[in-house]
Amino acid sequence: MSYPNTLIFVDLTSDDPAACAAFYADVFGWENDPRPYGVFHRMVPGGNALNPDGSESQIGNFHIGIHNAANARPHPEADGVEPRFVAGMGRKPRLWILVSADDSVERILDDAEKRGAEILWRDHYWKEFNGLNHAFRDPWGNEIVLWRKGGENPEIPGHYTRE
Repeated sequence: MSYPNTLIFVDLTSDDPAACAAFYADVFGWENDPRPYGVFHRMVPGGNALNPDGSESQIGNFHIGIHNAANARPHPEADGVEPRFVAGMGRKPRLWILVSADDSVERILDDAEKRGAEILWRDHYWKEFNGLNHAFRDPWGNEIVLWRKGGENPEIPGHYTRE
């Protein structure tokens, strides 16, 4: 294999894709592109991945899909297949969001919580990947980890938990 298989998209599950898409448009400022409305919504963060010097690269940021648990599209069967509900409690995929220098973790968590999200944790430092992180669960059960790079010589606030 000369070129690797490439991750191109990640979907979140919801029982109300339109409301879920509105949540992410409000919390992160992403474009909500319904295709079609209420069935599948493509969330477009916009911009490109950054180069090490902070300039924009030629690589566009990943898009995120939101599909309807009652009939996840695409599927060869018109009615889709079971299960037809959002995931319950327990482990499931998590979405990691690199927080822009133009935004704040506090604003994102506050906006998410005002819109029905549950804050899972705040203020944690993971030395292995040199990242400051925080997390919430959206109203549909999807878990989002917010990430900020620690930098070359990170100053970790004293109240942060660490590992």
